[in-house]
Amino acid sequence: MAISGWYVLLVALGVVPLVAVGDPIWLLVWLAIVLVVGAIDLLLAGSPRRLTLSRELPDRLRLGESATSTLLLLNGGRQRVRGMVRDGWQPSAGAAPTRASVSIPAGERRAITTTLTPFRRGERRAAQVTVRAFGPLGLVARQASIAVPGVIRVLPPFASRKHLPSKLARLRELDGRTSVMIRGQGTEFDSLREYVRGDDVRSIDWRATARRSDPTGSSGPDLVVRTWRPERDRRVVVIVDSGRTSAARIADEPRIDTAFESSLLLGALATRAGDRVDLAIYDRRVRGRVQGATGAELLSRMVETMAPIEPELIEMDWAGVPGLVRSITAHRALVVLMTSIDAPGASRGLLSVLPQLTRQHLVVVSSVTDPSVLDRAADRSDRDAVYLAAAAERALLDTARVSAAIRQLGAEVVTGAPADLPPALADRYLALKAAGRL
Repeated sequence: MAISGWYVLLVALGVVPLVAVGDPIWLLVWLAIVLVVGAIDLLLAGSPRRLTLSRELPDRLRLGESATSTLLLLNGGRQRVRGMVRDGWQPSAGAAPTRASVSIPAGERRAITTTLTPFRRGERRAAQVTVRAFGPLGLVARQASIAVPGVIRVLPPFASRKHLPSKLARLRELDGRTSVMIRGQGTEFDSLREYVRGDDVRSIDWRATARRSDPTGSSGPDLVVRTWRPERDRRVVVIVDSGRTSAARIADEPRIDTAFESSLLLGALATRAGDRVDLAIYDRRVRGRVQGATGAELLSRMVETMAPIEPELIEMDWAGVPGLVRSITAHRALVVLMTSIDAPGASRGLLSVLPQLTRQHLVVVSSVTDPSVLDRAADRSDRDAVYLAAAAERALLDTARVSAAIRQLGAEVVTGAPADLPPALADRYLALKAAGRL
């Protein structure tokens, strides 16, 4: 049961006869009248328990988008139900409006529409709906919470897909599918063509040149060169650190979300290049894995796998990473480790396993940097700013030390702000392809 503000005001009006007459008995009489009126209003109120509730909502949407949830209420009782309905979505679901007024005659149905604009990735849930049905006078209400479970999966936004067209254009240049001439070559034979000035003489195919030479010797031989294209069907293994350091927020975005953005852009680019991409999200156990998918199926499975995963507040078990990579592939691969390298102490586990990985694989360590640290390091406006600048410089030096140690162990490092890291990692992948290192 619930009471309205009107009922409280009605009770407060009992002070008037008490002041006017001065006899407390009138206050008791007034309270008795109010209780009787409230009991009658409660008896005439419709029962929220007689309502049948159901939901209509989409299965998934991307972070930053909006979706509509429809709550259907069927009045199976014999009295009209009028009052308020509150749909109990999680705050991070961004539901609006949270309350709605209803008036449902007996045997009829009403629909309440709620707009969901989640601001967190993962599964956003609604456990129950609270219905408050008032009587005809609007003084007292029957209230009930009815279980109507609902869930919507919020996928990563993949905002970095805006960089994909430019990266694919660069990839087409590497594959020779445009008229742009570039230096450098892969190691996979593509075709033969006539020699033009500027070609590498080491690419001349002397046998093909001899077959095309004029037997009369009236003119010089037409030189033929081999053309090459970047290798295809290579393995790209992405390992995302889901340990405690991935829970830190950089530019109002968790590190793990930036890692997911980078993984999606790299996966979309690599699968279009003909390479095989495998993903594993790991801390001390495998939290999510995507293997054997290509094309559009790869991105679909990646976002579905990433959506419900949140960082675990435990240390990353780097000792298990080499075994995890071996379980994915036994061949040479590009292994991308998405973690943080801003603290030497926290990076000891990473540094200890890099020699095992670099012996067989090409390793790239990807880490997001905090742009506010650079801003702090440049600010010397007052005494407090100087202390903050000193701390920022120390953090930058720590990152530089860890990066240098990673390079000495044979791996490469890619760092950047949350908005810059995904395209930077894609550019490094393209550079490796162009250099024939994959």
